[in-house]
Amino acid sequence: MFNRLDTLIQWTFLSNVFSVQSDCPAREKLAYPGDIFCSAGSFLHHYQMPGFYTKTIRDLADAQRPQGGITETAPYVGIQDASPGDGSGPLGFQAGFPYLVKKMYEHYGDKRIIEEQYPALQKQLQFLSSRAKDDLFAAEDLGDHESLDERGIPLTASVFYALHAQFLAEFAVILDKPADAAEYTALYEQIRRAVVRRYYQPATGAFENGTQTAQIVALWAGMPDKEAEGMVVQAMVKAFENKDWHLSTGIFGTKMMFDVLRDRNMSELAYRIADQRSFPGWGHMIANGATTLWETWRYSDNTYSQNHPMFGSVGDWFYRSLLGINAAAPGFRKIIVKPQPAGDLSFAKGYVSSLYGNIVSDWTLRKGVFTLKTEIPANTAGEIYIPLRFSKLIKESGKQVKPERIEREHAVFPVGSGKYIFTCYDKPV
Repeated sequence: MFNRLDTLIQWTFLSNVFSVQSDCPAREKLAYPGDIFCSAGSFLHHYQMPGFYTKTIRDLADAQRPQGGITETAPYVGIQDASPGDGSGPLGFQAGFPYLVKKMYEHYGDKRIIEEQYPALQKQLQFLSSRAKDDLFAAEDLGDHESLDERGIPLTASVFYALHAQFLAEFAVILDKPADAAEYTALYEQIRRAVVRRYYQPATGAFENGTQTAQIVALWAGMPDKEAEGMVVQAMVKAFENKDWHLSTGIFGTKMMFDVLRDRNMSELAYRIADQRSFPGWGHMIANGATTLWETWRYSDNTYSQNHPMFGSVGDWFYRSLLGINAAAPGFRKIIVKPQPAGDLSFAKGYVSSLYGNIVSDWTLRKGVFTLKTEIPANTAGEIYIPLRFSKLIKESGKQVKPERIEREHAVFPVGSGKYIFTCYDKPV
């Protein structure tokens, strides 16, 4: 089913990259930065996107409104749903601009994209700050678009505002602008505290209405205090249990869900959700004849698109969680390979094509023996994470090896470029 889903993702993506990353190839053919926020990670892992996404970023900057707001589509066609003013788009869609800049830098390591767009990004945040009330927004967002739950728009609007500040703080550090970094970090923290005061319920661990999306968005953006994070995660898990382990998230919650679960080594829950075959889920689409991804979880005869990239964020999970390939330094100059086997999967194999060459992760689980074949390109370095739940006896190319350190139930091995075969045995062999 996952292989079939990857085919659907690719057919959907490739039919929506003509001049712009369109939301669908028939009805609208428009580039919505909200959709791009949710699917850019998957696009970047599937294809080489530097030229295309540089053009996309420049389209967004070119469409920037006089006061600094980013439009709901770029090129701008006049759509301004849930706008904070100035003809700009909703907060979640505006966040697609800085987030795509961030992803491009992480994937290709060229900070010139940040240098080029930094003035426009500053102007955008200045505009948003001028429209915020008590460090919060209320109705200037579409919420988690296509969510099956009631959308908590005030929470998502305010969190997306916080993310703008967080991204600018990161960019300021990269550009060695310490005064700017301090200013934007302070603004992010100010907004975060306002969100917690208004929307967090300490007794239950819930944010706002406690939906899957509310919990996920809050965790993804770092809203909870450290001491509260455990309760927020528990409330998130409860929200999935209440839906019989099906998702009810929209485009943003779905994208962020896989990141939140990967960062917390919750691969079994991610697998359980992704592998659902009944409504709602990707398996339901496939079982009902989908050849490309739908705009909505439920089949729509003629109202909504049946070819929409935004739920293709699950493709990012294939690469970053199941294969476990992640950049530890911009442009994959340093690499983490940390596969997260889950469910009844017995193997996963694939590669990410970086500027240095292919980064390979190919693992199998046979009769209790876990084997990882990995390849780290020339002029890079890597850290290989081997799950200790299979065994503490680990060999590399047939020789027993000891990890440099143990980290969250993983044995960690620093490596240089080359090919490696790590094996975990149930017992000495």
